[in-house]
Amino acid sequence: MVAKTYSMGLYGMEAFPVEVEADLSKGLPAFELVGLPDAAVKESRDRVRAALKNCGFEFPVSRITMNLAPADKKKEGPIYDLPLLISLLKASHQLECHTDDAVFLGELSLSGELRPIRGVLPMADKAKEAGFQRLYVPAENAGEGAVIQGLQVYPIRDVPQLVAHLREQLVLSPAVPHYQETESSDLLDFADVKGQPDAKRALEIAASGGHNVLLIGPPGSGKSMLAKRLPTILPEMTFAESLETTKIHSIRGKLPPGVSLIRSRPFRAPHHTISTAGLAGGGSSPQPGEISLAHNGVLFLDELPEFSRASMEVLRQPLEDKRVTISRVGGSTSYPCRFTLVAAMNPCPCGYFGHPTHPCLCSPQAVDRYLGKVSGPLLDRIDLHIEVPAVPFEELASSRQEETSQEIRQRVNAARQRQQERFQGTPYTCNADIPAARLQELCPTTDGALRLLQRAFDSFGFSARTYDRVLKVARTIADLDGSEQIHTSHVAEAVQYRTLDRKYWLNK
Repeated sequence: MVAKTYSMGLYGMEAFPVEVEADLSKGLPAFELVGLPDAAVKESRDRVRAALKNCGFEFPVSRITMNLAPADKKKEGPIYDLPLLISLLKASHQLECHTDDAVFLGELSLSGELRPIRGVLPMADKAKEAGFQRLYVPAENAGEGAVIQGLQVYPIRDVPQLVAHLREQLVLSPAVPHYQETESSDLLDFADVKGQPDAKRALEIAASGGHNVLLIGPPGSGKSMLAKRLPTILPEMTFAESLETTKIHSIRGKLPPGVSLIRSRPFRAPHHTISTAGLAGGGSSPQPGEISLAHNGVLFLDELPEFSRASMEVLRQPLEDKRVTISRVGGSTSYPCRFTLVAAMNPCPCGYFGHPTHPCLCSPQAVDRYLGKVSGPLLDRIDLHIEVPAVPFEELASSRQEETSQEIRQRVNAARQRQQERFQGTPYTCNADIPAARLQELCPTTDGALRLLQRAFDSFGFSARTYDRVLKVARTIADLDGSEQIHTSHVAEAVQYRTLDRKYWLNK
């Protein structure tokens, strides 16, 4: 007899239905598993055998053939333990039930308990799309799968509980999602940052238009402090953004315990020793890297020149395309990576080049080598270059109340609202997404602003990419100012954010 149950497979962010077939036939006892399984799937045979015996069921003494279809797609991980066991129980007539509308996912312990798995959310989404009505997953993953509306997700602790439910001897209630709170008691706030009005203004512009930022300054000037507070002024995530972000974290097994849906914008700050695969993603079975884990949030690269050249250069294509494609012999997969890049660096190895009071100990050659680690093409893709000077004592000791993140966020939300109205009916979400073909249409400038932009283009030797990015930043500044047209003052402010590379890299 051939018995069949359904499960799901996952490659990158794409899930696909898997039929798990079991056939018992006469012959010498054997357990064959086919359908392009990897090593973890092949080991399911031993876990299923032990779980069946330890849960009080009989392991069939037959020639067992189990197939995972489609056979041309590689099956990876221990997620097939549970559907293999259910198919085997059905084929040996130890379980009689209807499962054609159900999907089973889960790793088994030898005692029959279910262990949590990765990637439940994208597989649950695909199961709903494929027309399935029920999903059985480990109890720890049930809230995650329950985010998908229209799909009943049942939390399973062990095999006896599931079998009793399928035999209608036990009634299980579908799980409900547990949403992450958007605010927390330990949330950082811009009110903690003393001084640095120019850097705060630049980060407000970055949050309003989705622009990338480079912070340059001596040690202790507040670069990291400012970067860590950027998520507090970003607009709240939409449900679609939360769902996509949660899928990526689910695939990597990075969901916080007890959280079904991420609602706070992610902040990722990888160490400078990270590899290119760790940053962009990779592996024999391509997994998302830090730039995808920062999707819809902030990627903070502290001590930018200390990152390897390869790691920095791997950012260039994702910064343009908002997606990273990982190609392997077995195929390729793409992960979204729409993030705000905040990079921080010192002006020299010792950190005090150009400091008004602290002497720099670096030779001119050492300064040149240090700055030369950051390439021009990468700098060209960063919209705002900000100098973050040392904070004077008077500012640190001042009792003046600084502006809070909530106050800044109100202005950011107002600017984003103008952009949503402007981009209605288009795939763009913020000014940083405007394609070159529509710049003139969506960024109307006054004659004076256009003349100023031309003078800056000729004086500073801007590239075509820099011209586009300056115009987009000016568009964001105009939105913050409540102006539909881009005026001279907006262009002037946008241009000043692209002069530091000339100061440090071209005029040493």
